[in-house]
Amino acid sequence: MLGPTFETKRLIVRPPQLGDLEQWVMTDPDNGIARNSGTPEDRLKHYADLLKLAGSWALNGFGSLLLFKKVDNVLIGRVGPSLPLDWPEIEVGWALLPEFEGKGYAFEGAIAAMDFALITLGRPRVVHTIRPANLASQKLATRLGSRNTGPIALPPPYDDVPNEGWFQTREEWAVNRVTALELSKKAY
Repeated sequence: MLGPTFETKRLIVRPPQLGDLEQWVMTDPDNGIARNSGTPEDRLKHYADLLKLAGSWALNGFGSLLLFKKVDNVLIGRVGPSLPLDWPEIEVGWALLPEFEGKGYAFEGAIAAMDFALITLGRPRVVHTIRPANLASQKLATRLGSRNTGPIALPPPYDDVPNEGWFQTREEWAVNRVTALELSKKAY
């Protein structure tokens, strides 16, 4: 195992493993996760992406975490933290398959990822880069207590895609975490 495993009420949140490949490939059968993060890819590209996620853990000591439903161990998406090349800050992002959106899973997973990034790793602050039209992610960031500071400059090849930076410090999370945990209990 590359890193820690977290359990929430309904999720297992953990780093990728090679055995996840078949489920990882299925996360994009109809342009699912890719609609907010890229384009549909073939199996070889999915394999390379899974290795990239694992490589972040090997080289940085952290990386994206996969979200599995506890009840059936089905892969439903992923959450940060991640640090793409030349990114302004460590990012806690999220992406779910469409059939699992709107059920509180992203919020539940994002709380675990925020804890990992800000408490366990001790990062001073995190960012969520969110496209202006992505209202669901804006709502989730707000529920986490993050604040929108407006347009954010990202490195190529993302420099021509409008994004806004939503930030939160470790100190803010220490306060906002209590509210987020209360909200998550009411969400399901």
